[in-house]
Amino acid sequence: MTSASVSQSRRRFLAGTIAAGTAAALPTPRSLGQAKRSPVVLVHGAWHGGWCWRRVADRLRASGRYVVAPTLSGLGERSHLASERISLTTHIDDVVNEIKWKDLDHVVLVGHSYGGFVITGVAERIRERIAAILYLDAFIPMDGQSMSVLRNSGAPPLTGPMTPAPSAATFKVNPKDVDWVDSKLTSQPTGCFTERARVTGAYETIPQKVYIRAPAFAQASFDAAYQRCRANPQWRTLEMSSGHDVMLDQPAELATILDTLG
Repeated sequence: MTSASVSQSRRRFLAGTIAAGTAAALPTPRSLGQAKRSPVVLVHGAWHGGWCWRRVADRLRASGRYVVAPTLSGLGERSHLASERISLTTHIDDVVNEIKWKDLDHVVLVGHSYGGFVITGVAERIRERIAAILYLDAFIPMDGQSMSVLRNSGAPPLTGPMTPAPSAATFKVNPKDVDWVDSKLTSQPTGCFTERARVTGAYETIPQKVYIRAPAFAQASFDAAYQRCRANPQWRTLEMSSGHDVMLDQPAELATILDTLG
């Protein structure tokens, strides 16, 4: 064999070895989902989108977590797909499919505000994949309840196929972020608020359960949920000093709490 052919064979061998090593080193969603540190799935509230979790998600990823922050159908960057056919069930499907298609297990599942309805429904469907559940200033519905029933009694009636977003100031967002948040909020299909939840209590069987309340934002249903959880020794309860959008106002503190779960 000539020196040229030997050199060519060596290059082919090295190229194959490097390619194989690189392929083996690249993590798949399944391997990430089964890693020692639990993946985190962040579910936003009404009128918001996955964008609102960026500050928290960046911190969790820096600590080694695999993070998914889906935007629910018809909202945020998916608002061009808005339809009156979108309902609470659609949003539960959104999150269930994120978890299934990304092969995630031992998940830390977080729901903000209306997202409490969504994660409660997710627990009903794939309880076996969830290691921890955290309600962030959120609704915890009982069977047969809808958000339209649980929201503040003084709120305007829900009419029409879409419900316009309130102002960021309503959520007591920190002053620096008000204009930015207002530019991101989108109308939400009203069916998400009027569909009744189907709840057997699957979320109560999840090993780690946390409720975080931001009392600066007045909401009687959140107060009631917080007190129920606080009275149950199986729950961990905390209060935050920010407005309702804790993920925007206190992202470092929230990320620290989430990093203890799973």
